[in-house]
Amino acid sequence: MNPYIEQLVKLAQIDKEIDAFEPKIAQIRSGLDAKLQAKKNLENQIAQYEEELADIEQKRRKNEMHLAELNEKLKSFDQKSAAIKSEKELKALQLEEEIAKEQVAFANEEIERLEKLADQKKEMIEEAKAKIDALQEEIDALEKETEAKVAEIEQERLKIFEEKQKLLSEMNQNIIVYYEKIRRWAKNTAVVPVRKQACYGCYMRINDHTYANVIKGEEITSCPHCGRILYLESQFKNEEEEAEESASL
Repeated sequence: MNPYIEQLVKLAQIDKEIDAFEPKIAQIRSGLDAKLQAKKNLENQIAQYEEELADIEQKRRKNEMHLAELNEKLKSFDQKSAAIKSEKELKALQLEEEIAKEQVAFANEEIERLEKLADQKKEMIEEAKAKIDALQEEIDALEKETEAKVAEIEQERLKIFEEKQKLLSEMNQNIIVYYEKIRRWAKNTAVVPVRKQACYGCYMRINDHTYANVIKGEEITSCPHCGRILYLESQFKNEEEEAEESASL
């Protein structure tokens, strides 16, 4: 097989291995990310509860101010009653006093309701904070474990990357440019095997002439349908096996 084809197949395999590291790292981080998201959700809940609590406290203060005004108004009725000159004025004053008393009762009930609601919000805030504290302990432990695992993966990735750099230094620059041009759109299917006379990138059957060139393996052959670089998988495996046997002797 043409050594350039061997290099391209190896380069494509190395790129696949390098690209596979990101999903591995994402998988390792998934547990930690879930805990961090849960913590963020709780923090958002607390912010919402605190906003609602502030609104409740504002309404309570308004009701207390209104209640103070009503109590002052009730005190003034004694002075007004002394100045009453007719039964009509008395009835009007009594009606006004009854309305004021009803408003006082309502204001007291509303203040009591708001105080209970405020206490509930405070409890909810404290519960959420307690959950955050418990989550933070889990996060701290997971961060150390995750960092250690990611560091191992990064070491593996560095070794593969160094292997790639070594291979690139041995390859023809024009072939590298050609490969990268295809890889921009084909991703990890830039170099694909031919099986049963079909390109295993686009799965289209290739013509006899192209297939013959792939079998010969004397030059780089592209799929006439999709443009991916083709190689004969069985031939490549045979050469790999021969190389392994030679190394063992």
